[in-house]
Amino acid sequence: MRYRLLVLDIDGTVTNSQKEVTERTRKAVLQLEEKGVRVAIASGRHPRGVLPIARTLDFHKSGNFILAYNGAKIIDVRQNACVYERKLPAYLPARLWKDAKKYGLGILTYTDHALIAGTKPDAYMELESQISHIPIEYHEDFCRFVDFSVNGCLFTGPPEDIEAIEPVLSHRYFHETQIFRSEPCFLEVVGKNVDKAYSLKHLLEILGISREEMVCCGDSFSDISMIRYAGLGVAMANAREQVKDVANYITERDNDHDGVAEVIEKFF
Repeated sequence: MRYRLLVLDIDGTVTNSQKEVTERTRKAVLQLEEKGVRVAIASGRHPRGVLPIARTLDFHKSGNFILAYNGAKIIDVRQNACVYERKLPAYLPARLWKDAKKYGLGILTYTDHALIAGTKPDAYMELESQISHIPIEYHEDFCRFVDFSVNGCLFTGPPEDIEAIEPVLSHRYFHETQIFRSEPCFLEVVGKNVDKAYSLKHLLEILGISREEMVCCGDSFSDISMIRYAGLGVAMANAREQVKDVANYITERDNDHDGVAEVIEKFF
């Protein structure tokens, strides 16, 4: 099989533990782009947190795409244009805010320029702020302030609390949302039928590429859908066991030792 598209998660995949793209991995991706292979980044991050990585990989020159908010928004980097977008039902953020208060979790949503926190900012929100390179705005009246459509909301809290609440909220909002852990301390809430695989279907249509010609690399829960969907699904050596269980290939090297470069060298 000649693969024509490489899809990369960011954290734990194309970046190392310092949230950086190593020079070896960068060169491998750039050489792939020079050969005409398309590359996309699929991440739970806000677009502003994805774009620095995309620029490092020359997406602004090659015309490649990013999938932000775990696929709720697809952006053509060179054109700086949104080509696909899904949002939550307008009434949901207020309900989710009440759930956060009830269960003692943090909650935030996103605008183009800020993370809008509905509970007092915690260490997990600060982490999201650092990752996304975007400030936090705390609004105690979150349920009234968020009177606009949003791509998603994020619950934050200790991993054991996030794991316990996931099935409760998934059942409660089954007909309206997709709910999943992107990290142990993050519980993502996006619109129904929004995940990385679903959005990649739209990107494949735009590019005229079949899923059999696509390689997807990831390490965390939110990557499972695209790894299952890909012609070749790759789990990083540092991936969670649930991710490795669905992968066609597990890298020998982890994200700190150029696992993505290994995939490019082996399959492209």
